[in-house]
Amino acid sequence: MHKLLLRRSMSRPMPYDRSMAAQTPLAAALERVGDRWSLLIIEALLAGPRRFGELSAEVAGIAPNILSERLKRLEGERIVGVTPYSDRPPRFSYSLTDEGLELAGVLRLLADWGSRGSAHAEPMRHGPCGTPVEARLWCPTCARTVDEPEADGLRFV
Repeated sequence: MHKLLLRRSMSRPMPYDRSMAAQTPLAAALERVGDRWSLLIIEALLAGPRRFGELSAEVAGIAPNILSERLKRLEGERIVGVTPYSDRPPRFSYSLTDEGLELAGVLRLLADWGSRGSAHAEPMRHGPCGTPVEARLWCPTCARTVDEPEADGLRFV
């Protein structure tokens, strides 16, 4: 019995350390949207505005209280905008702000990465020819892609 309790406690995820948010750009991003439900809500909103019930149906498995809390948090982070459509009872429509729409590319990259490690998910494909697409780093000043040897020297400024 003791081994069962020990195994169960070891399988719990470690809590997110909020003190790390200021240490790296990735940690700062995770502070804003770094949980599974938030990312799935953002993905659902990429298709356009949704009402609470629609989001609840599109984000499979999310409890109403969790959906409500995440929407409030994403609104506070200026990622989701809220528009009332009924006063009595108060009801709202949710949509991505411009800042939230900027996450579309990041979510596509994350989904692509996930599809490459999954037997069930399909990678993103180019519509006209059906070839899986590849993401590349791009320097707008030099107007060229940044390849692997150079990518090692990338830094945040």
